[in-house]
Amino acid sequence: MTKRFYLVTGGTGFLGSALVRRLIKDGHRVRVIDDNSRGNNERLADVAGQYEFVQGDIRDAAAVERACDGVDSVCHLAYVNGTEYFYTKPDLVLEVGVVGMINVLNGCRKHGVKELMLTSTSEVYQTPPKVPTDETVPLSIPDVLNPRYSYGGGKIISELLAINYGRVYFDRVLIVRPHNVYGANMGWEHVIPQFVLRMHDLCAAHPSGPINFPIQGTGEETRSFVHVDDFTDGLVLVLEKGQHLNIYHIGTLEEISIANVAREVGRCFKREVNIVPGPLLPGGTPRRCPDIAKLARLGYKPKLSLREGLQSVARWYDENAHQRPEKERVVVPVKIAVPAVAKS
Repeated sequence: MTKRFYLVTGGTGFLGSALVRRLIKDGHRVRVIDDNSRGNNERLADVAGQYEFVQGDIRDAAAVERACDGVDSVCHLAYVNGTEYFYTKPDLVLEVGVVGMINVLNGCRKHGVKELMLTSTSEVYQTPPKVPTDETVPLSIPDVLNPRYSYGGGKIISELLAINYGRVYFDRVLIVRPHNVYGANMGWEHVIPQFVLRMHDLCAAHPSGPINFPIQGTGEETRSFVHVDDFTDGLVLVLEKGQHLNIYHIGTLEEISIANVAREVGRCFKREVNIVPGPLLPGGTPRRCPDIAKLARLGYKPKLSLREGLQSVARWYDENAHQRPEKERVVVPVKIAVPAVAKS
């Protein structure tokens, strides 16, 4: 792969920092833009001094424009993730998603950056009509009144912007749709960290015997989890070999029920788990598993099963349980005017 100069938006976040470390390892020059509202530079402590950092909000057009100056390619990962925020801050999710996408497009065009990779999401399908789901399945927002769909809706808009401006102003636009990436230090509001921390607390309260483990839903709902190392391999593969205006799933074919995820977490603690079903938040997806054949044709092959990858992740959250916030930090919206897309 030719050595290049990459801008990674959201580069101190979970996925962004993994990509930054990999690009640096591969010998590329890297610049990061992030406001650290949800990420932090500690995630990049092992490569401190090896990348440029721009402190800036993705909604700030001037900051994004400065960050785009001189780079060869932009990897756009900045977004507000975490199911909690979809329900409680849908306006913020959409503002960061849509305004951020427009700012990235404008910044690229201003400085003649001809390559853009957008990280989208499996949430664009909501409830896919077939599982495993390939990249041609129609995108869907079943209910605009449900705030959960702020996340998937913002990603659909971002994809439309990237594809249609990509036809005219870019030589290469790539879109990836991750499917449930997990790893150590991924945040506190996702299902695997929440399950590990719940198990941590329940084991402390009940030192022996089976654990009654409450979950949302019946536990029959399924997901397909991909370890962050496998995800990053897939992301770099798309950068190396992906075709202009193409979309690629990154994930695994290992579909697992949520109940069995809880049991695997219990296994990490050497405890038996009794599932206690509970109400499911409206808008949740019953099944999710990607068809990864398209990326496999480029050479992608995930290496870690959930059982293998979960061990170190569960250990990290168990050992760092004392660091969890008393209350999830809420990102305060910055009042920035929504820009128009720059005219050519």
